[in-house]
Amino acid sequence: MAHIALAVSDQARSRRFYETYFGFDPKTAWVAADGVLLIEGPGEVTLALGETDEAISLPSFLHFGFRNAADAGDVRAFRERLAADGIELAGFWDEPDYVSVKCKDPDGYVIEFAWEP
Repeated sequence: MAHIALAVSDQARSRRFYETYFGFDPKTAWVAADGVLLIEGPGEVTLALGETDEAISLPSFLHFGFRNAADAGDVRAFRERLAADGIELAGFWDEPDYVSVKCKDPDGYVIEFAWEP
């Protein structure tokens, strides 16, 4: 995957979220001629944040993930960090062969961080 394009209500707020929690590099951010903010992240994925005044409506199944955890403890620690920061959690699974946490970004997009052996 080369990029993910998201409609967002506030580019600056979304940028801070993805830089803070998912490792997007602030040094790579730039604004295209059409006003879309682009920023590079893990796995060579570019995030394209297009600001909109339209209501953002998402189906419940829609989600994506940016990176795989090194171990189950990484996922558990990330879940605690998100909860401590008041980020809305959308799910948590802690099985012997699968540990995953899903959270919501400021516009309601669900992002997953998971570990599998």
